[in-house]
Amino acid sequence: MNRQGHDTVPGVSEINRALFVPDAPFVAQITPSLLSFKLQFKHYSTGVFDERAGEYMTKMAAANNMHNLTTLIKRLEAATSRLEDIATSTELPKDVPALKQAIASPAVESQAPTPPQTAAASAKTTSNQSEDPVPESIEEFQKFISSSVGKYVKISTELGGVVAKQAVEVLKGFQEQRKFLLITTKATKPDASTYQTILKPINDALMAVTELKESNRPDPMYTNLSAVADGIMMLAWITLDSRPHKHVEESLSSAQFFGNRVLKEQKDKDPKQVEWVQSFYQVFSDLAEYVKQNFPSGVTWNAKGKPAGDVAKSFLQTATALGTPDAGGASAPPPPPPPPGPAPMLDIKAEPVPEASVSSGGFDAVFSELNKGSAVTKGLRKVDKSEMTHKNPSLRASSATDRDGPSRGKSPAPGKKPKPESMRVKKPAKKGLEGNKWTIENYDRETLPIEIETTLTQSVLISRCNNTTVILKGKANQVTVENSTRLSLVVDTLVSTVDVVKAQNFALQVIGTLPTVMLDQVDGGQVYFSKESIGTRVFTSKSSGINLNILSGPDDDYKEVPLPSQICSYYDEDKGDLINEIVAHAG
Repeated sequence: MNRQGHDTVPGVSEINRALFVPDAPFVAQITPSLLSFKLQFKHYSTGVFDERAGEYMTKMAAANNMHNLTTLIKRLEAATSRLEDIATSTELPKDVPALKQAIASPAVESQAPTPPQTAAASAKTTSNQSEDPVPESIEEFQKFISSSVGKYVKISTELGGVVAKQAVEVLKGFQEQRKFLLITTKATKPDASTYQTILKPINDALMAVTELKESNRPDPMYTNLSAVADGIMMLAWITLDSRPHKHVEESLSSAQFFGNRVLKEQKDKDPKQVEWVQSFYQVFSDLAEYVKQNFPSGVTWNAKGKPAGDVAKSFLQTATALGTPDAGGASAPPPPPPPPGPAPMLDIKAEPVPEASVSSGGFDAVFSELNKGSAVTKGLRKVDKSEMTHKNPSLRASSATDRDGPSRGKSPAPGKKPKPESMRVKKPAKKGLEGNKWTIENYDRETLPIEIETTLTQSVLISRCNNTTVILKGKANQVTVENSTRLSLVVDTLVSTVDVVKAQNFALQVIGTLPTVMLDQVDGGQVYFSKESIGTRVFTSKSSGINLNILSGPDDDYKEVPLPSQICSYYDEDKGDLINEIVAHAG
């Protein structure tokens, strides 16, 4: 507090954080100071701050100071407006009531004291902040996230379940895309490897959205998950150099296949789901309009900027530093849950054991009965005619047993073994496009390669293709290969992954770039990477005999690198963890 009774000016680092990282806990911390600070500068817009007097003086300042002050006021108003939009468009967590109170009564002064370092940091960095404003296109993208995406996330949260989790991943994708766009304004165009590294957070969010759909097929809202998974490829507009807004519109068409089904099924049942679909469609419309206005010919880079790798690292360091709460502002973690109570006592009553009869004594009892001779029938009684079923029809009818009832203990029939591949009926070969999915199946010993033209929104499924070569031209989303033998696959560029399941003697060649290759139950395989795809990540499970072929040397010869298939595992008592080591045989 200064001598006039006003709150200390918040630091520029905090203002920058409000502009770039609008997370809810921090919003609750900084909003009261921003609102109070905004009112102070509106009142003292014609004065300057005298550091020795510790108060605002109504004197005329120098021209450069007034310029910096005016710029700072504009940025503070923009930050305050953005924080209000975020608070009203998204549902706040329960642990940030301070933000709701600050928005409801902005004129109330903040009761939390501001550290003295904040004012010092503000005085040191005010000039730097005014020299490096946020581009208008980035501010508009943030407004798009706060309004359109925020509304979709809010309704998804109300629906709950996996839909809410998927919406969080969608929001992460747009936040990472905002960071990517900001990097393009400060960095030069990177090489292919750095470009893939910068795009990785967006690709991770994209894969997380798709994974939530694939892992929740029994979910009653699986149709909703499918609509979002089919439309999430709208995030890939940043990779196109010509009319990227058209790609967003095409992604909307993909999402409408399942989205319209939700509208049809829930029209008279659940209005909230209808509102959810409409809010999701609105994201496409607003994003297409934004891209059309700001990036009609694709994303451009700053020719006079810094290297993209350095800029990306600086953003990562800044986000890490801002993500660490101050010691004074950090709240204590919740106490651990109470220890579980004792196990419930089971009241198990011993069943009475029947007395062993003569017949339950094994072979000794049998022989003892036989040795009685004629006395063996003394224990039998004479049956009366009224108890004889063959002479009493009514008794015979009432004593009929249900042969098919549950009392009849039938042993389960043995399961049928699947027919071997040679005895199965061969289905006709098929190649076709259904929606956004290419299907290639049941090809065997094809003499000519199977070629298809793919687009960025399309995925490819290759099933039961033996001794066949498939060539995919153009950019595609994802490729899945299953139950194939001696299949050769050539791909250009993929946004997501090549997923190979149950294949033998498989071969893959990458011409462009590919983020991930996943091999599951693959027996023998050769993977050839181009120079642009050397950084591809390869995941293997229950696979053996896999070799990677990397271009190396001055002559660009392929170098064969085998993937490890034998691992040694042991428990380390000192570390308290399981240690896994790759076994290498030196010969």
